[in-house]
Amino acid sequence: MDDINAPTRRKLFETIGKAGGMVALYQAMTSLGHAAETQFNGPPKLSGARKGSTVVVLGAGLAGMLAAYELTKAGYKVRILEFQGRPGGRNYTLRGGDSHTEIDGTTQKVEFSQGNYLNPGPWRIPHHHRTLLHYCKQLGVQLEPFIQLNHNAYVHNTDAFAGKPVRYKAVATDFKGHISELLAKSLQQNALDEKVTTEDKERLIEAMRGWGVLDKDLSYKSSLKVSGQRGYDQPPGAGLGGVPTPSNITTLHDVLDSKVWNTMSFYFSYVMQTTMFQPVGGIDMIGKGFAREVGHLITYNAKVSKIGQNAKGVTITYEDALTGAVSQAKADYCVCTIPLSVLSQLEVQVSDEKAAAIKAVPYSGQVKIGLEFKRRFWEEDESIYGGHSFTNQPISLVSYPNFNFFQKGPAVLLGAFASGANAYPLAGMTPEQRIEAALAQGEAIHPQYRKEYMNGTSVAWSRVPWSLGCCAQWNDESRKEHYQNMVSMDGRIVLAGEHASYYGCWMEGAMLSSIDAITRLHKRALEA
Repeated sequence: MDDINAPTRRKLFETIGKAGGMVALYQAMTSLGHAAETQFNGPPKLSGARKGSTVVVLGAGLAGMLAAYELTKAGYKVRILEFQGRPGGRNYTLRGGDSHTEIDGTTQKVEFSQGNYLNPGPWRIPHHHRTLLHYCKQLGVQLEPFIQLNHNAYVHNTDAFAGKPVRYKAVATDFKGHISELLAKSLQQNALDEKVTTEDKERLIEAMRGWGVLDKDLSYKSSLKVSGQRGYDQPPGAGLGGVPTPSNITTLHDVLDSKVWNTMSFYFSYVMQTTMFQPVGGIDMIGKGFAREVGHLITYNAKVSKIGQNAKGVTITYEDALTGAVSQAKADYCVCTIPLSVLSQLEVQVSDEKAAAIKAVPYSGQVKIGLEFKRRFWEEDESIYGGHSFTNQPISLVSYPNFNFFQKGPAVLLGAFASGANAYPLAGMTPEQRIEAALAQGEAIHPQYRKEYMNGTSVAWSRVPWSLGCCAQWNDESRKEHYQNMVSMDGRIVLAGEHASYYGCWMEGAMLSSIDAITRLHKRALEA
């Protein structure tokens, strides 16, 4: 029986987290039997729409096309208005021959070789995004693994290790080793918390010994066992020279300089945990899968200018982006998936509360840069196959392609995924300047950059005219004041998209919000 005076396990976890960081905390949680996942409850069960009922969907992104797909099956007559000349919205891919035009008219011509591409927006699917995985399976979208964690990739910090990149496996092993030693010895000496039960203390010491590769004295020292995780000076071989030699561990001070816990905790973030997937051939295969089912319902190049409603239905005024011709679309109901950054600038007939909610949420401005190189030097020279190398420079990371391993010829890697304060200076540059910045910062990790570089393409989301940002950025205060007004059905209009979810910036959030929106719309229509 546990000591009735012992602290709650929550307090114990908080103590471990403060002392050892997120990785030590997660290890402790695992050893005590915690951690679980959410579930997808299945697609909406809609049926029996009133004969002749109509719905207009604004936007042919994933939220819009899912809405059209399920509402059509339920018996509604659906029409989709899409501003661009293609389906998918932010779910799209740039390939050789494509072009990308920014809000000021600056246009980049994509020069990637055949088979190479950049996913400017979403690019990976976590294993617990069950809604998205369900529809990929239903639509016949072929998936392949997306490698998140690659222990052989690099951690780079300009203030650590003389600015040189270090293999993740080495610095992460040293971090958990040193922290495990501190925690284990503190527990053994009753210095961490006198109220931790004897049973839990013994289990935690055992967890730290195994996880941190500590010796019998609970010390973290260079050894062949430690090198089995962080890498050897000379790896095991065969014959006379086959004896391995251990590598030297780095000091706790040097490890802390690297701030490696930022990288380690990244992989423990709920949505970043392996396993992940990606569509074969580009993320836009998902949008194309939906378009195979509902493409005939889409009116492309339809730039919406006004969304009106009355007691009988909705009226959408839109302009043909190619000819300038103005038209109207009428329906009983409207599912609007237009990003709030754009919707807030349109004339929308909704309540004051919903109008305030639409204007209350700013959008992030991530920058992605795809760089094409003559060969896969990261594979050939450094044995890196997929995954990410992280840096404290504005580019944030280098992400390696997860397909066509060992293939000869050109390949594209993601040379920057900047967000927050890092994105602003990059977004303010010309495309050519962004490429130069990515090369200059990337060569601190891979000296081969300049010699192997061929061409590149950048997408600064704050400069994308049809979204004016990447995704919605709620905070606790704005959610408390505006979220319910955002997602509520206002007369005959309901909003859907990642902005109408607690899974913002993910395709899963957009699709979950769509299911919720059309379920409520259907209920309202049947009750009318």
